[in-house]
Amino acid sequence: MSLRQKTHDLKKRMQVALQGGGSKAVEKQKATGKLTARERIVSILDPDSFHEYDIFVQHAGKDFDMDKKYLPGDGVVTGTGTINGYPVCIYAQDFTVAGGSLGYMHAKKICKIMDHAMKLKVPIIGINDSGGARIQEGVNALAGYGDIFYRNTQASGVIPQISVILGPCAGGAVYSPALTDFVFVVDKISKMFITGPEVIKTVLGEEINQEELGGARVHAEISGNAHFFAESEAECFEQIKSLVSYVPWNNAKTAESFPPKSPKSREYRISSIIPTDPSIPYDVRDIIRSIADGSEFLEVSELFAKNIVVGFARINGDTVGFVANQPLYMAGVLDCDSSDKAARFVRYCDSFNIPMVTLVDLPGYLPGVDQEHAGVIRHGAKLLYAFSEATVPKITITLRKAYGGGYIAMCSHHLKADFVFAWPTAEIAVMGPEGAANIIFRNEIMNAENPEEMRQEKIQEYKEKFANPYVAAAYGYVDAVIQPNETRDYIIHALKVGKNKQEKGPDKKHGIPPF
Repeated sequence: MSLRQKTHDLKKRMQVALQGGGSKAVEKQKATGKLTARERIVSILDPDSFHEYDIFVQHAGKDFDMDKKYLPGDGVVTGTGTINGYPVCIYAQDFTVAGGSLGYMHAKKICKIMDHAMKLKVPIIGINDSGGARIQEGVNALAGYGDIFYRNTQASGVIPQISVILGPCAGGAVYSPALTDFVFVVDKISKMFITGPEVIKTVLGEEINQEELGGARVHAEISGNAHFFAESEAECFEQIKSLVSYVPWNNAKTAESFPPKSPKSREYRISSIIPTDPSIPYDVRDIIRSIADGSEFLEVSELFAKNIVVGFARINGDTVGFVANQPLYMAGVLDCDSSDKAARFVRYCDSFNIPMVTLVDLPGYLPGVDQEHAGVIRHGAKLLYAFSEATVPKITITLRKAYGGGYIAMCSHHLKADFVFAWPTAEIAVMGPEGAANIIFRNEIMNAENPEEMRQEKIQEYKEKFANPYVAAAYGYVDAVIQPNETRDYIIHALKVGKNKQEKGPDKKHGIPPF
């Protein structure tokens, strides 16, 4: 056979493989509003940058007539490409081929591209759209999942791992996304659950549909398993591109620097965002946007645990991670979910050399029987652990309230924040003035001719003595009390002088976080 004939044969084989499950299966996929596996990949990557590998891999199934079936690429597309000119490894399960089910060779392809990502020290992006383990292959399918989970764990903190749920992801399959850094979901398309509605109905007698059980909104708002929510696949792909522009390609690098941009001061005037009355809430994201380059802020887990805000922005061209109490929700208190959310984000930033800015305004931890029984002690300790362990530059700014254990947990001086600043509006104390006055001056208030007048008098006395930043500053727990309009300049300077920070902890294999 001549070279020309062999080339023609290659083209024919490629053409068959590129058709996936065939035209009918592709039409069915698109009828549900979903793109094909390869369309998804090329939508995320730079134009003409995708190079596919292992297109001719075949499944290893022998039983149940599997040896008679041809599954193009064994139901998964793998390869490399670029985003904004930087290399990434990527794979996408192809639901048009055997429902994207995972067999031995399917898993082997995924493991191979994950191994490439680790060797090349580039991000790995996985697009999940699968009916689950291929039952016909038995334990080999389970072995495939185990091999993937192990690689997810080994890659954690070394390269960014991004999971995109664009179809069903059920049973053991959900644990790979759960082990990755960021999970993206799309409304009405993404589905994640350990056991489906039919199993739940059989075992528990409860009726629920897939959307209510494990749809995109459920995981973005309630479970917290998803970090980015989109209305469409196109919006989801733009979110991915935005995220990778903020994070470094591996843990030995820092994020790419961009030309500095001034905040949009007309839209976000930092000195007028916080109300004069300390009991009135405000949106802390406006504070972030008044500081960030171009007032641009990429929020992570926006719909989950809204009482704390985490996400990425740039200051003077460099990526920083923001952790901020959100007075707009539950007065910004810390609870089980917000502690988990913030701790996870802090650990990510620390793993990938991203400096952190913490904005503090909270009355403390959320009290109540439900929180105590849900383990607020254990969950709250995760945030203490994460901030204490972090060795990247840490800058903390107290905007308003910082009471009790919440003051300590939000990256205080005592957890080794490198720079601690406070606005003149800051109140740093064991508890709020009202509660403190009721305890300290209880007898005086009870015995007064006008108890309410005396109570207000004592509240004011406590405020003057303790509910301000100057007592903490007198002990060196606050490095500087600054004006709001000085905040960005102080952060820029702190980042500049802290750029070469080096900190080494005790010699140990690893700590034991309060998981």
